[in-house]
Amino acid sequence: MAHTYATDVLVAGAGPVGLTAAAELRRHGISCRIVDKLPAPLPFAKAVGIQPRTLEIWDLMGLARAALEAAVPMRGQLTYVNGAEQPRIDLVLPPEVPYGFAALPQYETERILDAFLTRYGTRVERDTELVSFTQDAEGVTSRLRTSCGAEEEVRSRFLVGCDGAHSVVRKGLGLAFGGGAFPEEYMLADVAVDWDLPHGYGVRSMHRGEDGAVDDLLVCIPLPGHGRYRMSMLVPPELSAEGQRDADGGQDDPGGGQGDLDAGQGASDGVVHGLQSVRAPGLPDVQSVLDRLSPRPATASGIRWASVFRISHRIVDRYGDGRVLIAGDAAHIHPPTGAQGMNTGIQDAWNLAWKLALAVKGRHRPGLLASYDTERRPVGEEVVSRTVRHAAQGIQADPEDPATLMLREAQLLVGYRGSPIVDPPGEGPGPRPGDRAPDCSGLTGPIAAYPLRLYDCLRERGHVLLLYANGREAGDPDWADALARTAREASGGALDTFVVLEAGAPAPAAGPPAYHDTGGEFALLYGVEGPTAFVIRPDGHLAARLSPPAPDSLAAHLGKTFTPDTAADREQAGREREQATTQR
Repeated sequence: MAHTYATDVLVAGAGPVGLTAAAELRRHGISCRIVDKLPAPLPFAKAVGIQPRTLEIWDLMGLARAALEAAVPMRGQLTYVNGAEQPRIDLVLPPEVPYGFAALPQYETERILDAFLTRYGTRVERDTELVSFTQDAEGVTSRLRTSCGAEEEVRSRFLVGCDGAHSVVRKGLGLAFGGGAFPEEYMLADVAVDWDLPHGYGVRSMHRGEDGAVDDLLVCIPLPGHGRYRMSMLVPPELSAEGQRDADGGQDDPGGGQGDLDAGQGASDGVVHGLQSVRAPGLPDVQSVLDRLSPRPATASGIRWASVFRISHRIVDRYGDGRVLIAGDAAHIHPPTGAQGMNTGIQDAWNLAWKLALAVKGRHRPGLLASYDTERRPVGEEVVSRTVRHAAQGIQADPEDPATLMLREAQLLVGYRGSPIVDPPGEGPGPRPGDRAPDCSGLTGPIAAYPLRLYDCLRERGHVLLLYANGREAGDPDWADALARTAREASGGALDTFVVLEAGAPAPAAGPPAYHDTGGEFALLYGVEGPTAFVIRPDGHLAARLSPPAPDSLAAHLGKTFTPDTAADREQAGREREQATTQR
């Protein structure tokens, strides 16, 4: 029976995670609709930290420049305890990492992603809420409703829930969302301050009582604009959401709040997370905290917004079911310590989108979509546990050496070793299958008069076969041609191929594009000594490292991801689909 689809993928939620999912789907040529129940983006600087790995993602997508021009650098953190300055933390990464830490208000992140998505002819459908959905073996039927009450039924191949901590998609799937809530309440505020502290540094000022526990807290993250910061502070009793609700007989404050932005404290699902619909803090509330905790005399001004918020720590038991999947806060929520949440959600969406694209095109190996949960849920579990630990004990709770700790906070150590769609890591120097493909510089071509970075060669591509050649293979075009041909055939034309040659090797007159490793940086970082083939996934992680490479071993690896070619594999794929249908 033929099915008619209104779109390939419906994305619910147009925050940074949903916009990333939609943009990546469109970039891979997949039709997509994205809906959000809010009538307009919120002008709030909620998530502000941008990790170096997220900037690498945006580079590969082709939108890093817009983010770099809008963001401000995060150079480190100044810490004060009971007024005494502690050792300064400087955010320093190895020189081969192309980007540092940055701060960018969430509304700016959404603006940049939305503009990027619009290039592909897709716009967010606002004031449109996902109410319910059902799925079968062939697709998903969703019911949408606008603010005026009009309803629409949408048939799609897949549904992706990026709809936040109170996700309709997660609840519709019946996923467990285990965890708990922190008792503390906080204030958030976007304000300007006139102190003379170094530009680009966050500020963390604490007061410890006689028992050593923190009883007062001020955390300030720099924002674009002169002297602007997003400040987090403990809530005074008169602004407590619980106190106001008790005083109002358990009802949300109808007058002065920011609106129930994340379904907040009054949510029926019992998840206490996000901005609360109570009276918003004002400038005097912020000034009172500054008077107590600011390391310099300071006056706050120009408040743009403020709210009370609560924090929970929860993670789902699985990241989806069948043709319905979730990402971001719909799957995991945790303290904002280290700016991990939004960045982790963006990586969820990035990991998922290329797999969905192959599934929609019918070029995926059975089990490919299941690898989304296999790869990303352990990352979510680690982030939740780490941020909870850091919130309670500080970053010093982790015994890792400072360099490793910095790489982890930058999300540069996220990897998928052991995933069923990557090869075993094996032994040896350099990145192994499952690891992030590091950038390097010093690649030169026959025309450009300037050296390129590796990410310049990977930008705006999908799967890539990168061949490193030295010795006899460097001058043999047939060697690269044979591997490139195998890649095309085994992937249905989904792989691009280029070659990196050792410095001084003769460049072949024909065959895949070739670049010289003029400074030897690629050979050093990737630990290559002889001819090697790297399969790099669209999300910038290595799927295979073959040395010496051969067409048979390359085809065997690609069979883990791409449509099987043998009759036995097609029969097995049919059995898996039939089994999945029966289970539903």
